[in-house]
Amino acid sequence: MKVLVIGGGGREHALVWKIAQSPKVEKIYCAPGNAGIAELAECVSISADDIDQLLEFAKQEKIGLTVVGPEGPLSKGIVDLFEEHGLRIFGASKAAAEIEASKSFAKNLMKIYGIPTAAGQAFTDYKTAAAFIRKIGAPLVVKADGLAAGKGVIVCASEDEAIDALNKIMVQKEFGDAGNKVIVEECLIGEEASFLAFTDGKTVIPLPSSQDHKAVYDNDKGPNTGGMGAYSPAPVVDSYLHKKIMKQIMIPTVRAMAAEGRPYKGVLYAGLMIDRDQIKVLEFNARFGDPEAQPLLIRIKNDIVPIMEAVIDGKLEGRKLEIDDRAAVCVVMASGGYPESYKKGLPISGLDDVRHIREAVVFHAGTAESEGKTVTSGGRVLGVTALGDSVRKAISKAYEAVSRISWDGVHFRKDIGQKALKRLETPPKVGIVMGSDSDLEIMEETVGVLKQFGVSFDMTVASAHRSPARAAEFASSAEQRGIKVIIAGAGHAAHLAGVMAAHTCLPVIGVPIDSSSLRGMDALLSTVQMPPGVPVATVSVGKPGAKNAGILAVQILAVSDPKLAKQLDEFKKEMAAEVEKKARKLRQ
Repeated sequence: MKVLVIGGGGREHALVWKIAQSPKVEKIYCAPGNAGIAELAECVSISADDIDQLLEFAKQEKIGLTVVGPEGPLSKGIVDLFEEHGLRIFGASKAAAEIEASKSFAKNLMKIYGIPTAAGQAFTDYKTAAAFIRKIGAPLVVKADGLAAGKGVIVCASEDEAIDALNKIMVQKEFGDAGNKVIVEECLIGEEASFLAFTDGKTVIPLPSSQDHKAVYDNDKGPNTGGMGAYSPAPVVDSYLHKKIMKQIMIPTVRAMAAEGRPYKGVLYAGLMIDRDQIKVLEFNARFGDPEAQPLLIRIKNDIVPIMEAVIDGKLEGRKLEIDDRAAVCVVMASGGYPESYKKGLPISGLDDVRHIREAVVFHAGTAESEGKTVTSGGRVLGVTALGDSVRKAISKAYEAVSRISWDGVHFRKDIGQKALKRLETPPKVGIVMGSDSDLEIMEETVGVLKQFGVSFDMTVASAHRSPARAAEFASSAEQRGIKVIIAGAGHAAHLAGVMAAHTCLPVIGVPIDSSSLRGMDALLSTVQMPPGVPVATVSVGKPGAKNAGILAVQILAVSDPKLAKQLDEFKKEMAAEVEKKARKLRQ
């Protein structure tokens, strides 16, 4: 089939690169494309926002599949227009794309359907918004309601900064009509992550997690950009939080859009703020992120075209994504001066050198051809992307490729992926081991508690009977790895905690799991009846036991950690307040 990709940035180059691998595709067009895309597709001089001319081109060339990259044409209704003329197109409808085109719409949707997000209000009047800022105080965030190329969000540390941001958006109109309405909301703390998923309006299939780097300078300094780099996976989103994001955000949002009469088909992007075990939505996008698309698409092993067709046809159920286990890192190389004014037409050197680096791909964003040379034509120029067996190795390979490319005034961040390394290299304080992966649902109660208190942990499977050597090795090496407490969960005979205790001097907490017809009594007795000199603490059976095991571990650690001790004190007060609240309700 013939495929038309709409857009001309790094995301679109990555899409063209991936689509070109499909045996179903005979020819690719890209409108308007760029110098890098031109190596894989025929570039067409039509603006991505000129949806009427794009329609005529698609009809004339008998395009079998159109894939929309940027948000502009989606918000203009290109999907609705193409479908009216019987053309197959991948992307969100105009009504569905409003989840990105209007931050106030998205905010209201989340409020109505209980999707966690920052508290805030929308304003169309400058004076009313300014009064609200003075009332709630800083820090806070001021956002242009409409599309602003990822730059319409201003984090403000003081009231004066917030008023200045309001002035830029509503009075000076730095983002045009996107600033006719603003959202003023609380400033969330934590670590950001990007979570994307394919959906046909019913089924939701998640992509791997990723993390963008918005600020132009290292250490997240300077003004926001469209994105200076990204990596995948993002360690801040572990399996526990992945499930939570799907359950609390992605699936409810797709259902909410359907309930509102705006069925969502395409890629749904949630920008998240994660603080320990709490997740809140910063924003939704109605398409692949840029630069997140680059590391994500390079990790997808499937032919992506059948996935897109299944989305269009509403037949995504049963489909699976095959993901490369390796990490991917994208470093954006930008023009000097970006995101403000910058020069164009500067010749780029070193692109041919990078072709010889295995598992590295240079995705073009702001490039053009001039007199047989590749030159800069935008703020973000290249997205140098690499795969590696670890995040560290992927970072190293990406920057190796970056070092071979240059032009006058080139700028790039030198710390892409460092947050991942810091998180991955933080030693665990608690070791969680379970006898079988079927115990995971129970032991996730422990995980939830540890995340709530910000306690690092390591989790694995080891059986006292089926893999005794593995269980013994986990326990005997735990102290050397920085672990201070071991929590062991098992059902039936449940000798796992005892094996742990026999091979370490660390405190061991046993969680009896009710996985037999004896409803956990066999596991309870096997866990608590330890011989003298080999103690195992036990708190209760099943999920309550797993939760209490987490709390007991925190209490053990808090003996030598004043910060944790303070958190525990607050935790106890919150529990007491909740009981009081229930008591008052009964008295009413």
